[in-house]
Amino acid sequence: MCRLFGMTAEKAVQATFWLLDAPDSLLAQSHHNADGTGIGYFDEAGEPHVEKQPIAAFEDRRFASEARTIRSRTVVAHVRHATTGKLTKANTHPFSQQDRLFAHNGVIEDLPRLEQRLGEARALVAGESDSERYFALITSEIDRHNGDVGAGIRAAVTWIAGSLPIVSINFVLITATDLWTLRYPETNTLFVLERPAGAPPLEQRSSYGMRVHSEHERDPALVLVASERMDDDPGWHEVRSGELLHVGPSLELESELILTAPPVSPPPP
Repeated sequence: MCRLFGMTAEKAVQATFWLLDAPDSLLAQSHHNADGTGIGYFDEAGEPHVEKQPIAAFEDRRFASEARTIRSRTVVAHVRHATTGKLTKANTHPFSQQDRLFAHNGVIEDLPRLEQRLGEARALVAGESDSERYFALITSEIDRHNGDVGAGIRAAVTWIAGSLPIVSINFVLITATDLWTLRYPETNTLFVLERPAGAPPLEQRSSYGMRVHSEHERDPALVLVASERMDDDPGWHEVRSGELLHVGPSLELESELILTAPPVSPPPP
């Protein structure tokens, strides 16, 4: 399955350790998810940027370069295991719509019905993937709820969970200052880590037997979201199925259980 990574911090920082160096970094995970890789972030002026290619992160020199040089308050990254759509840049995550960036881990079926629900928002979609259509529905619902991101997310995922066959609709969505993430249902895991300012550097043994450490002892506070625990920090905890997390500009973490019932239309076994 695909892998997600999201980060938000109280000021611009680098995510190099978790993208490249951690024992279960996104680079390491790309050996099992080799159909595409991408990083999305915002520059100092708050403008969104997406760097992505339909190849594995371990084969993409640009991914390593961006991981070492990007500094941003919010970052979303993704390695893809393709299920819907060809191996093209248009189908590679993350996606950008209306100054928001988005990546998805899972599968949504019955795309004709989803497209019917999109209506005019279908114009936001450039590729073939279910994920980009999922994002377009969220964007459409945010617009319909007068720019309230949380309300738009709740409306979109509630409709999908009650209307379409799904495997998972886990996602990370970022703006220049905020991060939202959802896990639903229990099919795919999702974890969150709140790392305080001045936390000691991480030093541990990688899966290849090498000692690795972070240079984050001088970093400000930050919050990480990932499909699996990326290092040995004991603070990682699992997001509940149906739980929507929002991390605001001051890193206040808000949690809401928005989906409590199982999917109405589970995919066939």
